[in-house]
Amino acid sequence: MVLLLMGWGTVAVGDVYKYVASDGQVYYSDKPRHQGYRLIIRTPKPRRQGNTRQLAERRSKFTPLIEKVARKNHLDPKLLHAVIRAESAYDPGAVSPKGAIGLMQLMPETARRYGIDDPHDPAHNIEAGARYLRELLENFGDVKLAVAAYNAGEQAVRKYGNRIPPYRETRQYVARVMQFYGL
Repeated sequence: MVLLLMGWGTVAVGDVYKYVASDGQVYYSDKPRHQGYRLIIRTPKPRRQGNTRQLAERRSKFTPLIEKVARKNHLDPKLLHAVIRAESAYDPGAVSPKGAIGLMQLMPETARRYGIDDPHDPAHNIEAGARYLRELLENFGDVKLAVAAYNAGEQAVRKYGNRIPPYRETRQYVARVMQFYGL
């Protein structure tokens, strides 16, 4: 348990249930034993990313557009690829439970901020996401902080003193993007 809390080792995920007995004793479980248990933490289902061949096909389909947009926005195409792979696995129809849309998983307000009417359109989605990522790189001056801000928001990074916020999702996201980026 200590290793999990410290962020070391393998992380297991599952729903967590809580039961308070009549004597006040509290029980937690990932498998409720009776109807007295109440769900307190629901673990989101992992995104289905398809097999390696499908991922390679989708990547190949969007590579010319990604490279064009990266050049236009003075970004390393490998970074743009890494963010897209982590965000949507190159699925232009991806929509997150929080409402993020498309290849770069733009929130509707971010799409509007960059003048995008249709965030489902891959070209518009990549353009807006790249502009946002470029802005974050300029504001934070560090790839990892920019990627953290892309995931958790600019205010979260600022709130924690221009450091990666201590959110498990964000830390895992930054690590995944850096792995895909080759850093």
